Amino acid sequence: MQIDVLTLFPGMFDSVLGESMLKRAIARGLLKVKVHNLRDWTSDAHRTADDKPFGGGPGMVMKVEPVYRALKDIKKGSRVILLTPQGRRLDQEIVKELAKEKKLLLVCGHYEGVDERIRSLVDDEISIGDYILTCGEIPALAIIDSVARLIKGVLGHAESAKHESFENGLLEYPQYTRPADFKGLKVPEVLIRGDHKKIEAWRKEKATERTRQRRPDLLKRKG
Repeated sequence: MQIDVLTLFPGMFDSVLGESMLKRAIARGLLKVKVHNLRDWTSDAHRTADDKPFGGGPGMVMKVEPVYRALKDIKKGSRVILLTPQGRRLDQEIVKELAKEKKLLLVCGHYEGVDERIRSLVDDEISIGDYILTCGEIPALAIIDSVARLIKGVLGHAESAKHESFENGLLEYPQYTRPADFKGLKVPEVLIRGDHKKIEAWRKEKATERTRQRRPDLLKRKG
């Protein structure tokens, strides 16, 4: 998969893309990420990508012209997504949807928002939650990471993604590792005895129980 990112702050991506799973996925050629500086498509000496809002008000608004020029040059068959608090709220189903694409182009919003005409240039708008961030770079990284996990060969164990939170509409069951007894806090016996059918039943029960306690909305959605 190829993911392009259009941003005013390309340096924000260096450390995350250079570590852990994403670094390995890129090194192995399973994922290609190209970060583009939006200012490369500005037309003045100061490389201006924002301006004051018409009608007055605080802050600055991202200009439409640089985004238009950039998309014209780099879109090339990509699904273009604007990162904005006004978009669809990201969940695992949307992540699965995005993972089926061959190419994504993520447009990072900033300042007080984007010129409304930018919305006509994109295919989708996505938010990572009902809160405000300074910029769209953090949501872009969240999408890159969550989508990359679903690319075949990226995770060390092919079954890993199937048992994580939000798969099958449930939170993940409790996990344990050594030691079996830590200051009197013991691992449940069922996980130690090796009866895989009982382990599977325990995990399903605990996943349902945890979801009911912490995210009952997921159970309602599941029906």
